[in-house]
Amino acid sequence: MKYTDYYAALGVARGASPDEIKKAYRKLAQKYHPDVSKEAGAEDRFKEVAEAYQTLKDPEKRAAYDALGQRPQGEEFRPPPDWARQHGAAGGAENFSFDGVDFGDLFERFGARGGRGARGGPFGAGNGQLPGQDFEVPVEISIEDAYRGTTLELNLSMPEYDASGQLRRVPHVVKARVAPGAVDGQRLRLPGKGGKGFNGGRDGDLYLDISLKTHRLFRATDHDLYLDLPLSPWEAALGATVEVPTLGGAVKLKVPAGTSTGQKLRLSGRGLPKPRGGAGDLFAVTQIVVPAQPGEGERALYEQLRDQSQFDPRRHFGGEST
Repeated sequence: MKYTDYYAALGVARGASPDEIKKAYRKLAQKYHPDVSKEAGAEDRFKEVAEAYQTLKDPEKRAAYDALGQRPQGEEFRPPPDWARQHGAAGGAENFSFDGVDFGDLFERFGARGGRGARGGPFGAGNGQLPGQDFEVPVEISIEDAYRGTTLELNLSMPEYDASGQLRRVPHVVKARVAPGAVDGQRLRLPGKGGKGFNGGRDGDLYLDISLKTHRLFRATDHDLYLDLPLSPWEAALGATVEVPTLGGAVKLKVPAGTSTGQKLRLSGRGLPKPRGGAGDLFAVTQIVVPAQPGEGERALYEQLRDQSQFDPRRHFGGEST
């Protein structure tokens, strides 16, 4: 079989922590997800990244993988003679043949000591039940979908055991309802939607790692939303009532006189809905904007203001040097 460098696939060092591996996987999976990426070969890259993560996220699989040593990508090799017995199921592992086994399937079939293999897993010769594998898939949704809820249709390719215990990849279409109020980083579990169990074993679960797409106006932190609110100098100085977009439609917001850049004006309950009722807040973060090319009249007014105003925004410097 040909060796695959899973660490290189994820772009992490061999000593990377579980958090570093997970972070790298999420970043690459989002980049190459077939529903999102337009890059050539993105689907193959997505599968490569997913295969690497399925092995490296599991401590026992990772230990078995590391025991193969570091080799050049694509090098033909055979695992050491004792490798299957050390990392496979108790009993029968010594009889396991690596002939014709794909590298990725090797770890899909992997059963660590005391794990699935102990119940008659891939390296074993038993006829016991084998639960289906759990899978984890990153999905991106828009902030609008997070606000209203949405139904996702995922086209997945999952490894399954056939009647003879051999692994094969089978296409699956999975529909998943995401309730209103999903937040970045939320994990949605779909029981029984993962890999199919073998010999009567239960089907695995499918986990959706939800992230929110970048929005042109809103930024989400948990159920709160943030919006940059540009203000003219006179609106900030004198106060004003301005129209502000929200996910539920535009609303009026009163800007108090003397508002400075960076102030957060709260619109209560205008954020994302919460699962147990209520909603987060929308914070309008003020930004004072001046005309890039003031007209002659505007310039004259600014000059008049400069000449008459005693306001010094740098008064707190106190004239002291650092």
